Amino acid sequence: MKKQHLLIGGKHTESVQYTTLQAPYSGESLAEVASASAEETEAAIAAAVQARKAMRQMPAHQRADLLYKLSAMLEERKEEAARVVALEAAKPITAARAEIDRTIETYRFAAEEAKRLTGETVPMDAAKGGEGRIGYTMRQPLGVIGAITPFNFPMNLVAHKVGPALAAGNTIVLKPAEQTPLSAYYIANLLQEAGLPDGALNVVSGEGKTIGDVLVGHPDVAYITFTGSPAVGTSIRSNAGLKRVTLELGSNAAVIVDKDADLDKVIPRCVTGAFTYQGQVCISLQRIYVHQAIAEQFIQRFAEAAAQVVIGDPLNEDTVVSALITSKDVQRTLDWINEAKQEGATVAAGGEAECGVLRPTVLVNVPRDAKVSCQEVFAPIVVINSVDSVDEGIQHVNDSMYGLQAGVFTNDIQTALRAVDEIEAGGVMINDIPTFRVDHMPYGGVKQSGIGREGVKYATEEMTELKFVMFNKN
Repeated sequence: MKKQHLLIGGKHTESVQYTTLQAPYSGESLAEVASASAEETEAAIAAAVQARKAMRQMPAHQRADLLYKLSAMLEERKEEAARVVALEAAKPITAARAEIDRTIETYRFAAEEAKRLTGETVPMDAAKGGEGRIGYTMRQPLGVIGAITPFNFPMNLVAHKVGPALAAGNTIVLKPAEQTPLSAYYIANLLQEAGLPDGALNVVSGEGKTIGDVLVGHPDVAYITFTGSPAVGTSIRSNAGLKRVTLELGSNAAVIVDKDADLDKVIPRCVTGAFTYQGQVCISLQRIYVHQAIAEQFIQRFAEAAAQVVIGDPLNEDTVVSALITSKDVQRTLDWINEAKQEGATVAAGGEAECGVLRPTVLVNVPRDAKVSCQEVFAPIVVINSVDSVDEGIQHVNDSMYGLQAGVFTNDIQTALRAVDEIEAGGVMINDIPTFRVDHMPYGGVKQSGIGREGVKYATEEMTELKFVMFNKN
């Protein structure tokens, strides 16, 4: 069986401990993966510190060329990369290919941003006493970036941290999700082939708390970028001291469907948003609020469409929904469905699991405080409730501890503008699902959905320090 070592200082380094990584769908053993200790994590940070000077002095065009080369290499090997994702994450192969395509584009965006890091001139004589002076700003790398990534997009969410960090001239210690470390090592190997200086990217797989505590507390780590649960994000922020942090956390994303919506277009789009990659997407569509005038028709047609979604082996070209990432998640979601039923909800489709695969599930008339509604379900489950108006829908959308993205389907421009103003979320998609994302747009949330913004340009700026320079000509 393949043995995956740590990557520290450009070298594949044996760890004191290894764990067996199993495919969520088939259960087959994929690799023996290193599980880093606190001391090994500190060694990775030391390697990143050692490489800081080389990255800081590397011209922008060279950083851009590295990232362009990486994207070209990934393009050549995208079927191989997609298979890695499909096996370790149980991501249906068509969705895995789509993720690789996005990852290629994300690194290209990062390459472009490497050449766009600029400052601005400051009109010093706008203030009394500023005469005869020249002022300008510049952006410089922060240093060592600690990056902690989740399982659900093991290539592209790594790209959203590694790409901007390298574009800005930083070095990185990357801690990938325990369930999907092979994707991170795959990218790290390509970057080595592309010519990245040793130590500029270090990968330490293993237990989250052990590695995370070292990254968050270490004085040489300047910045933490984390995607994961609100509980862990809260702990990171409280322990990070004066370190900068970007936290992309949970969601129970909602959409409002107005009475004038074209259901022939809206329903297929919502089915995609709710069930793609078995709902294990931060902005997966979890709550739908439909105008009562069309609610009955919407629910019937949506449930029929959900029943037609193909489930099974992630390597099957037709599969849309495969196994949840762990058996514990299967049991959790079944428990949440049963809780909703006991509180009066109706199962319009699905509600059952087989071989680790939860069938696409549609729940109707779900109480607001049921876990499937108010918490992040991270499974192919969607709740549908009727509302008297879009305004009532907005109230329900905002009645959440989360606020990542939301969607509104309406043909009324005034309704759309009012929704944009009143919905409490980091992004509002008009006439689309909240699951929409392209990789150069700003992405992040409010409330317990996190702080800071990803999206390559915005993340690159977050990973730099703004320095002011003044020349006195007097």
